[in-house]
Amino acid sequence: MTGLPYWKTKTLAEMTDAEWEGLCDGCGLCCLNKLEDWETGAIAFTSVACKLLDGTSCRCKDYDNRQSIVPDCIRLTLESMEEISWLPPTCAYQLVADGDDLYWWHPLVSGDPETVHQAGISVRGRTVSEEDVAVEDFEDYLVEWPLTVGQDSDERR
Repeated sequence: MTGLPYWKTKTLAEMTDAEWEGLCDGCGLCCLNKLEDWETGAIAFTSVACKLLDGTSCRCKDYDNRQSIVPDCIRLTLESMEEISWLPPTCAYQLVADGDDLYWWHPLVSGDPETVHQAGISVRGRTVSEEDVAVEDFEDYLVEWPLTVGQDSDERR
């Protein structure tokens, strides 16, 4: 036994379901609506959150049934990661896939699910629900911060 945490000793493919789910830091960034430029394929984030995102906890209100309620909700898997170009730079799944360590504020490192919010990584206090914004107005909510979160907290353990 190495004594190292599982994300340092296992690949994503080797993880149990519980370990995979444990990698989610609870930031809520993947629950933001994104717009894709059909000509260039460029992805732009909005501050418009999925109707199932709890803006305080930054967790899904109905995680187990999310795909039946929100049919275009993307289930993050090894396969889907190959096609997803918009994972935020702090995403633990991408960090582990790239052989990088988790940030100090990740709950698996800190032992506290609040550190992701305290470090300013999460969407807490930054979003509006998609139920309150017409789809044709999403462009009015374009933001760049989901792609820059963590730049001031680059220290990893």
